[in-house]
Amino acid sequence: MPGHWEGDLISGKANTHIATLVERHSRFVMLVRLPSRQSEAVVQALIEQVRRLPEGLMTSLTWDRGKEMADHKSFKVATDVAVYFCDPQSPWQRGTNENTNGLLRQYFPKGTDLSVFSQQDLDQVANQLNTRPRMTLGYKTPAYVLAHAVAPTG
Repeated sequence: MPGHWEGDLISGKANTHIATLVERHSRFVMLVRLPSRQSEAVVQALIEQVRRLPEGLMTSLTWDRGKEMADHKSFKVATDVAVYFCDPQSPWQRGTNENTNGLLRQYFPKGTDLSVFSQQDLDQVANQLNTRPRMTLGYKTPAYVLAHAVAPTG
C-alpha cells in the first residue's frame, strides 16, 4: 500500500546534507536540499517538499533517531503525516532508505560538498533513480509502480 515513507540524511563535506525520502511500496525517491542540519531547517524543508505531493500520498514517515527531526511535532501539525522513529542502532528498520542512500552515493560520493547542488539538480538525480528499473520491482521503475498504485481504477 503506497503512502508510507522512510527518511534520512546523507552527509557530505563541510557539514553539508541532503534529506532523502523514499516511498516503501514503489521505492520512489525525493531529495531535499537543506540549508543546515538544524531541526527547524530540516523540518521546514521537508514540509515544503511534502506539500508538493498529492494529498494523501504520504501518510507516515519513519526516520532514524537523529536530532534533525527533534521538531517532528511541527512537521506532523503542518502535514498531517504521522512520524515514527526507529529503534537505536537499527538501520534495517528503514531498509528501503538505506539501500537508496547507497544508490545515491553513485551520484554524491562521500566527501562531496553537497551545498553546491540546487534543488533542481537534486530533482534531476531523483528523476534518474525514479526512472531506473529495479530488480526488486520486477524490473519496473519506481515511477511506474507509484503511478499504477495510485491511479484511479474503475
